[in-house]
Amino acid sequence: MVLTAAVARRYFLDGRSKVEIAEEFQLSRFKVARLIASARASGIVRIEVGYPGAIDVELSARMQRRFGLRHCVVVDTGDDADPRGQLGRAAADLLSEIVTPDDVLGLAWSRAVGAMTARLRSLPTVPVVQLTGSLAEPDLDDSSVDLVRQAARVSGGPAHYFHAPLVVPTAATARAMRKQPEIARAFARFGAITTAVVGIGLWAPGQSTIFDAASDRDRRLVARLGGRAEISGVIIDADGTPLRANLTDRMIAISAAELGHVRDVVGIGYGVPKAPAVRAALRSGLLSGLVTHRALAADLLAGDG
Repeated sequence: MVLTAAVARRYFLDGRSKVEIAEEFQLSRFKVARLIASARASGIVRIEVGYPGAIDVELSARMQRRFGLRHCVVVDTGDDADPRGQLGRAAADLLSEIVTPDDVLGLAWSRAVGAMTARLRSLPTVPVVQLTGSLAEPDLDDSSVDLVRQAARVSGGPAHYFHAPLVVPTAATARAMRKQPEIARAFARFGAITTAVVGIGLWAPGQSTIFDAASDRDRRLVARLGGRAEISGVIIDADGTPLRANLTDRMIAISAAELGHVRDVVGIGYGVPKAPAVRAALRSGLLSGLVTHRALAADLLAGDG
């Protein structure tokens, strides 16, 4: 067992090849392979797939299969009453893994996307494009522009941003603003975006920054149309069908059709009360990926069973 342990250490911890180990211990490569297999079978070597944020690998796989997702990360956030930070870290790690130098990254404003951007540590050198205008709320620390600049600093690529509110008073104002050079240049890049990260909000008080910022009239009109959720400005009903309302006509943001052409759209959803919104978002076909936590994932699987 001493030789088995020594060989296993060289292979698993020191990263030595089987050929190198065979030469060092004067063994055949076949003997080295048998010793490595024996080390695993006898329990000398125990392999664990771990993650500092406690990813639930099995639940992630179940969610991925159930909802036909390309990517799904379910984090065990424990008793954390505000899991946004842990999900932001997991989303940042996922983005670092799936974005390639050939991609164009789009970021929509949300608190969850802000948490992710703050935790980004590495990205390939890619362009970063702003997808939505900003909300002027007193408790919001970062604007859409801040998120795009921050991600572009990490990637070292160009930042395509614009200064505009997310919602303007009239549809005519929105049309005019979209023609302004700075905004038009960013919007012209929507078709090139290959990966986007978006937030998911429930159309209810305290569950969506857009709902909270909307007028009472807009809230009622969207609710009357069946509005259940918003995906960074794209309002959908319970079946995931995008809705058009006076409010959506007044938004400076990517449209449902444009978002639908993006290859990878990763949504970040948290809070069990938002389960109906995340379920609607999954039904919309707009999402190819989801980052969420265990309690919400369990609710989604139970409700979809």
